[in-house]
Amino acid sequence: MKHTIRDPDFEQRVRDSFARQQFMATLGATLENVRPGEVMIALPFSEALTQQHGFLHAGVAIAVVDSACGYAALSLMEPGAGVMSVEFKVNLLAPAVGNRFVAVGRVVRSGRTLTVCQGELRAVQEDGETLVAVLQGTMMAVRDRDGISD
Repeated sequence: MKHTIRDPDFEQRVRDSFARQQFMATLGATLENVRPGEVMIALPFSEALTQQHGFLHAGVAIAVVDSACGYAALSLMEPGAGVMSVEFKVNLLAPAVGNRFVAVGRVVRSGRTLTVCQGELRAVQEDGETLVAVLQGTMMAVRDRDGISD
């Protein structure tokens, strides 16, 4: 899908913002790819992030795919705008079992204030990948608010 790029430095802005997000650092997530309207975040398996059955906790899975969607939306916003999730729906499709997890967020439609995104989380193992979760979300551009930018 072709997107309008409002900030020629979108990739650096997304990477700088991600670097300031302490929750993703705490989880061990890394920003892998940034393209206009699409972001990939990787997360290595950690027992510290599992639920009682040994699967990646749903809250962690949702947080990573939500961040991928938020940063995909930010990649298409003008300089100085911040991004916040305003709503999302998640379908958990399979137990999150893998050595690594990959979240991809993609912009479906980018507007001046609201951006609709789709995201997915895949569990990666030696024998292939499993789609674990899908997210449909709306992200909001935030302007002119103290403490919220990029």
